[in-house]
Amino acid sequence: MVPACEPALFGPTRNPWDTSRSTSGSSGGSAAAVASGMVPAAHANDLGGSIRYPASACGLFGLKPTRGRNPLGPEYGDAVSGWAVEHALTRSVRDSAALLDATSGPAPGDPYWAPPPVRPFTAEVGADPGRLRIGYSPRTPDGTLGHPDCLAALDDAASLCAQLGHDIVEVDFTGVTPEVGTAIGTVFNAATAWILRYWIRRLGREPGPDEIDPLTRAYWDAGQRVTAADYLLAIEDLQAFGRGVAAFLTDVDVWLTPTLSSPPLPIGEIVSTPDEPMRALERGGSTVAYAGVIANITGNPAMSVPLWWNAEDLPIGVHFLGRFGDEATLLRLAGQLEAARPWAGRVPAVHATAEPVTRTFS
Repeated sequence: MVPACEPALFGPTRNPWDTSRSTSGSSGGSAAAVASGMVPAAHANDLGGSIRYPASACGLFGLKPTRGRNPLGPEYGDAVSGWAVEHALTRSVRDSAALLDATSGPAPGDPYWAPPPVRPFTAEVGADPGRLRIGYSPRTPDGTLGHPDCLAALDDAASLCAQLGHDIVEVDFTGVTPEVGTAIGTVFNAATAWILRYWIRRLGREPGPDEIDPLTRAYWDAGQRVTAADYLLAIEDLQAFGRGVAAFLTDVDVWLTPTLSSPPLPIGEIVSTPDEPMRALERGGSTVAYAGVIANITGNPAMSVPLWWNAEDLPIGVHFLGRFGDEATLLRLAGQLEAARPWAGRVPAVHATAEPVTRTFS
């Protein structure tokens, strides 16, 4: 339930670029597997940024599809009012598009589905995106600035887009009010309660005192106090917010920000304890201040693109939010950026192609 993968049961998932650093999350295991060359692609899902955040931290391409693009059946109709989506983390844009072609719906019984694509998603990779109007902002929704490395990555991406012929305009999105923040918290609390109740029903018992993370337990306790009316009011408020985002995206084709608001944190930072159950939320929240959750609230597609590395050779991704149902524009732009600034040949020190280490055992 936080942007990290450091479970007490198995220990932390380590970032192949620097094994003392977090992969972000929550699909951090998949990100580490792809970044280190174990596999060419790995399943990921995204309820609040969990495809895009580890993509940024691990130097990968991460596309969050439009709500309803990939079916969730037969197990689910939707998840958390459509916030959660399934897809993958990949090294290349082409691989992400090919997987989406293979998995996207609709499937029989889906409660709703995304507008069908005009042509296969792989056909968009390498197609001319045209001259896009790209809005960008260095400020988080509360008006603060991210880490200097994240701002440098943003400036670099904006400059590259301008060199490729796109119109770049600085524009802030100011719709994340305190009321919206409260509604987001209500949904996350309710989502945790749903997840726990799902597994209680599957397993036929409640979790023991040491079976769930302290923060998850705190979320669960809060979620059990959320009434059905509270949840529906929160969804109503967030749907109104989504209309504002749709209006905002009539003036720009895509909106560019940093993906994360800080480089990957050291292992152990985004961890809760029984004495400090909210610690992981507070530390993790400092890394995701650019509110990737906006794409989950609205259902819009979004992507993190690996264009920049800092002085410590840590990848710093940039984030593009697209219009509802318009993965095509994002994939065209991503393909253009990948061709202009190829990243596939840049691999971390911990990688399948690295020189083997010879060890002598006594």
